[in-house]
Amino acid sequence: MNFEEKLNKGFELLREKDIDYALDVARELQKEQPDAHEAWYLEALVMQQLNQWSHSIEAIEKALELDDDNAAYYNLRGNVRMQLEKLDGAEKDFDKAIELSDTSAAHRNKVMLMLMTDRGQEAIPYLIERIKKDPKDAENWILMGDMINKGGQTDKARTYYEQALKIDPENEYAKRQLEEEG
Repeated sequence: MNFEEKLNKGFELLREKDIDYALDVARELQKEQPDAHEAWYLEALVMQQLNQWSHSIEAIEKALELDDDNAAYYNLRGNVRMQLEKLDGAEKDFDKAIELSDTSAAHRNKVMLMLMTDRGQEAIPYLIERIKKDPKDAENWILMGDMINKGGQTDKARTYYEQALKIDPENEYAKRQLEEEG
């Protein structure tokens, strides 16, 4: 197998939750091509799955040293920093990911960070703007439903979960929320 095939195999193993073998693949690829940022990213994802945050951040920082304009890498480092409660750094990473690629995942993570830092009043208009910009993103509807539900407005939250299911009829989380509310 060439590098690309091995890398794809590593990501496939990670998706299948074969964590140990995925880590073996990442480390083998790092030995073959030490400057291959993708191998370090794979290791960072594996370590995130294992909740080994310090190892995950080491690997993602190595990937960023090799490729510093990759939105997914900044988004992952922001996630890891949130877990480590390095919230200022996390927000900078999410902002950088958004600047580079305007990814939905980075926007959602930024909203989660706002909620974690008691900035819910800032999160609501931000999320409304995201829904207006990308109304087909079911996760934004779900996140808004969750925020409204926590505020005690279960009937209004229900409409957001229903909208999410119109977009993604197989979304198990939205289904569960409606069942719990119903």
